[in-house]
Amino acid sequence: MGLSFPNSARSYDEAHRRVRFLGYDGMFEIRFFVPAEVLAGELSQRTASAREYLASFDALRPRILKVATAAYTATRSSTIILGLEHFR
Repeated sequence: MGLSFPNSARSYDEAHRRVRFLGYDGMFEIRFFVPAEVLAGELSQRTASAREYLASFDALRPRILKVATAAYTATRSSTIILGLEHFR
């Protein structure tokens, strides 16, 4: 079975400065994290709010899901942090 993203929920983790979202490979839950620096773009990382990071995530969602799928295919890990290197 392949990786799917049936739930569009995501949340911002202030303590770790990253957005968390889930994917599923059959019945297995895969946790993905996108650090704030990946989402910053035009945002100032010092003053950006959780709402702004989530809006940036939503705008980039198609690309993020594509990158998440490639990263999962390469590692098959249950937790994946999608850093800047994944988006090059």
